[in-house]
Amino acid sequence: MPETGATIADAVRSGTRTARHVVEQYLETAERLNPALNAFVEIDRAGALERADSIDVGLRAGAPAGPLCGVPIALKDLIDHAGRVTTAGSAFHRHRATVSATVARRLEAAGAVIIGRTGLHEFAFGFSSENPWFGPVRNPWNRDLSPGGSSGGSAAAVAARMSVGAIGTDTGGSVRVPAALCGVVGLKVTHGAVPVTGVFPVAGSLDTVGPIAGSVGDARLLYDAMKGFDPADPWSARAPDSPDRAPRLENLRVGVPAGWLSAAPTSAAVHRSFERFCDRLRSVGIRVERVEAPGVAPDPALLAVVAGEVAGVHREWFDDPDKRYGPDLEVRLGAAMEVTTDRYTEAMRRRAALEQAAGEAFRDHDLLLTPSVGHPRKAIGDDYIAIDGKPYFYRDVLNCYSALVNLIGCPAIALPTTEEGAPPPSVQFLAPWWGEDLLLGVGEALEQAGLIGTGLAVAAIG
Repeated sequence: MPETGATIADAVRSGTRTARHVVEQYLETAERLNPALNAFVEIDRAGALERADSIDVGLRAGAPAGPLCGVPIALKDLIDHAGRVTTAGSAFHRHRATVSATVARRLEAAGAVIIGRTGLHEFAFGFSSENPWFGPVRNPWNRDLSPGGSSGGSAAAVAARMSVGAIGTDTGGSVRVPAALCGVVGLKVTHGAVPVTGVFPVAGSLDTVGPIAGSVGDARLLYDAMKGFDPADPWSARAPDSPDRAPRLENLRVGVPAGWLSAAPTSAAVHRSFERFCDRLRSVGIRVERVEAPGVAPDPALLAVVAGEVAGVHREWFDDPDKRYGPDLEVRLGAAMEVTTDRYTEAMRRRAALEQAAGEAFRDHDLLLTPSVGHPRKAIGDDYIAIDGKPYFYRDVLNCYSALVNLIGCPAIALPTTEEGAPPPSVQFLAPWWGEDLLLGVGEALEQAGLIGTGLAVAAIG
């Protein structure tokens, strides 16, 4: 089993390993594999080793050690890190940060060592990470396949053990989709639970920052370090007081929204593996049942919410001849610019109805459960994915289970199962708003029960 963030931090705190030794090992792996995978746009060897040395000096002097003491992590290249350039995967946006994003500061305060910046879909507005300016990020399971997006570099780095964990952003599935395609864990948080201060925006009312990790425990470590109210972030919200819930798998109530599964473009293989996973949940005492929640289903009209907000971010640049966009993004932004106020308002009305329908579904169930993606493999360069012989545009397949969650605003987690596959099948659990601890607790219990995998992608790359 691969080492975890917790075991690394324990070893560094106890003095059995130094932070420098740990970080050097991960830097060597990253530098060896990155030419083939293109997961990092920058590996910051000098900065990472300087940070590791400062941790070792502090520990020898008796400084307190944080929960991520000496743990190497990576940042998606739209999250500011002081002294480094943020590109957001674009041709023209070059911002040298003087102040780190709130999440980066909190991670470093917990002892993490940021070893580099990971590649992404251009301006984080897409699901392939086939970037026209930096080249495609490649999936460690098969380098001809996409790792998904937009946080593709973060997921590939974790799957290849180039970093213990990585931070991504999720506006419509950009943490969970690459986690699913790379066989790792990805947590999408409640909107407002983790600050987005210092993070380049995609669509403000949907944007979240979340961890990608090789285990649920590591995802929890990263989430715990980043979460919390930030007065500098207008989207930040204070978590309500709620008692800790230590989840017991026995009699946990899990609902499978039948209308959502029937409407989403999903391959027969994904349906079969999902049904097998549901049976395995029942075998450990979990109550899994189909639920009729007709309001919780894909609705194309809701895309106007995303498009309208994305257009607001890019409007000042879009017609500037000195600002170049890749072909994919130019088409999508052109369409976004056409979204009218009336369309946006109607989409927001539908969104409110979706949130209400989700709340009703959660009233009788602790969690909701779906596959993470409609199909787990997308070839680099192909815009279509065949679902049982019929071609679908790849975005419709990859985000059919994730985008709805951002519109609802609740948290969700993508988890690799222990069923064989390359990558293994991934499932998505949704919790009521502010239910991150429940999601992580259930994920950890399922890992212990042998239903969820830990670091499975490592075996695929050696």
